[in-house]
Amino acid sequence: MMGLKPKYDIKDIELAEQGKKNIEWALKDMPVLRKIEERFIKEQPFKGLKLSACVHVTKETAALCTVMKSGGADAVLVASNPLSTQDDVAAALVKHWDIPVLGYAGESVETYRDHVLKALDFEPDIVIDDGCDLVSTIYSQRPELAKNIIGSTEETTTGIIRLQALEKEGKMQFPSVGVNTSLTKHLYDNRYGTGQSAMDGIMRAANILIAGKTVVVSGYGWCGKGCALRAKALGADVIVCEVDALKALEATMEGYRVMPIAEAAKVGDIFLTVTGDKHVVDVEHILTMKDGAFLANSGHFDCEINVAGLKEYTKEIKQIRPTLEEYVLNNGKSVYVIAEGRLVNLVSAEGHPASVMDMSFANQALGIEYLVKNKGQLENKLHTLPHYVDVDIAKLKLESMGIKIDVLTPEQEEYLNSWQI
Repeated sequence: MMGLKPKYDIKDIELAEQGKKNIEWALKDMPVLRKIEERFIKEQPFKGLKLSACVHVTKETAALCTVMKSGGADAVLVASNPLSTQDDVAAALVKHWDIPVLGYAGESVETYRDHVLKALDFEPDIVIDDGCDLVSTIYSQRPELAKNIIGSTEETTTGIIRLQALEKEGKMQFPSVGVNTSLTKHLYDNRYGTGQSAMDGIMRAANILIAGKTVVVSGYGWCGKGCALRAKALGADVIVCEVDALKALEATMEGYRVMPIAEAAKVGDIFLTVTGDKHVVDVEHILTMKDGAFLANSGHFDCEINVAGLKEYTKEIKQIRPTLEEYVLNNGKSVYVIAEGRLVNLVSAEGHPASVMDMSFANQALGIEYLVKNKGQLENKLHTLPHYVDVDIAKLKLESMGIKIDVLTPEQEEYLNSWQI
């Protein structure tokens, strides 16, 4: 029934004890989020509000959900990716925090879509999104819900691209906070988190040595910068493929080779996409690759590498390791697809470390608070959190690390704010 909290749909409730340990372990390395939770418990900023979240069900996102509940929110969680769901974490949220989870590892696309609709049947006041799936579904299938939604937050670059398209077409009916545009999110999460966890996923899936390999990174945004940096640190020869002249110039000045994917395809050993677009590594590129090339994606959706199109040129698909498949091509060569072309860092590894998500989810929690505090006062468009929120999060993180910084003297402040010599 509409408006009622849905019943959970998870793999196995008996996994709850291990999941609880994992969530508590993550929270130990999330001091900023814990500090925010202390205040939320006292102030109850979300009391009486219903929250639907569509995110990867990991121990870190579970920590965010528990903090939102501590602030008074009545929460429902949908697993945003069928291959990244940690079933023990889902069970723990259900059993120990009374948060219904809709999702389990390996669920079908049809089941996922049904879960999204069930989360919207809850008639949420607040939406947390990771790829804009909930918001897109509201506008396309449940437009009647939009009038009562205070706002949404968005975690990913891909989701922000979708929200920008909605805003451009004049279709947004409630404000959204693009968490990914906050410095403490995209600098910390995208560069350091994705850079480390994407390479971790590739190495876990294939158990290959990165040193001496040619790694091709498609996209030189914040995620691409992190991936290129980590690949280089591991001893790889890094090639960057870009469509943005400024980013391509920056990559060149950082010492990377820059060329079109059609050229890079012929010389690369490992290919990693981080663009937010589709078919950036297409079939025509894959067919020219070396025998034994590896394909991985760390963009939100599984369309950056055209895996579906590749199947038409494939004689056989062999499961080599849990998240590694060999595509034996009609041209006599083989390529190895990691994690089915889905998010390699979450499917083949564990995603970002908790200390990274501490920053991202601090932005999420404060983004929701910002929307609630300014209910009815924000334009129906994509917003960035005020700069002071970024600064406060950075200060909390530095404090938790035991790092102190300088403070401007009154004389220095006056000098910086004056036009006089």
